[in-house]
Amino acid sequence: MKGIGTEHESSLHRALKFRYAGEGGDTEIARGGYVCDAVRPEGECIEVQTGSFKPLEDKVRHLSRSGPVRIVHPIILVKYIELFDPEGKILSRRKSPRKGTVWDLFSALIYAPELPVLPGLTIELALVEVSERRVRDGRGSWRRRGVSIADRELFSHHGTLSLAGVGAYRRFAPFEGGEPFTARALGMRAGILPALARKTLYVLTRLGITERIGKEGNAWVYSLTPERSAGHA
Repeated sequence: MKGIGTEHESSLHRALKFRYAGEGGDTEIARGGYVCDAVRPEGECIEVQTGSFKPLEDKVRHLSRSGPVRIVHPIILVKYIELFDPEGKILSRRKSPRKGTVWDLFSALIYAPELPVLPGLTIELALVEVSERRVRDGRGSWRRRGVSIADRELFSHHGTLSLAGVGAYRRFAPFEGGEPFTARALGMRAGILPALARKTLYVLTRLGITERIGKEGNAWVYSLTPERSAGHA
């Protein structure tokens, strides 16, 4: 039976799993050789994915053949960081300056850019605030000076954005048909960094929503494709 299991499951993952299972649903259900995080009463399989979608690619392709699948991906709008010593004494609590947006989806989707074409698949962005527990134990990343991330907990839930079908992703190309644009132009219009704009356009191009039509210096120039031809690139 293939599945991540619950041994290293974060509190955030667990909270979303039970939330989306809904009343009458169940969690950790075997289906077609895999284990779904949850199955709703009407039969929809729920997969909660906090990071890259790449590890889910084969699993979701397989599960989608037998019924609807919903990938729930948390977008962390606000993060509170709590630092503890190894004995569990809290040392500090602060609010992270970074604020997440729905565009962060493309950092997770870039390694499995064609998942949205699967029939019956919905990707749902859960807009959340989280509390991140860190421990000064000397075993964490050097970037955090040895501080480990022990857990993430759901602090509050601020709604969702559901994306079903390739056409739903056109909202991420806010330009008129025939209007040329670059990743920089998308970044400025969306209020995101150029690197994230480039990831977005890579995915949208793989989905057939945008296409490269030339270059402006070293930058690719894009245009929207006609809506009727959007689909698998």
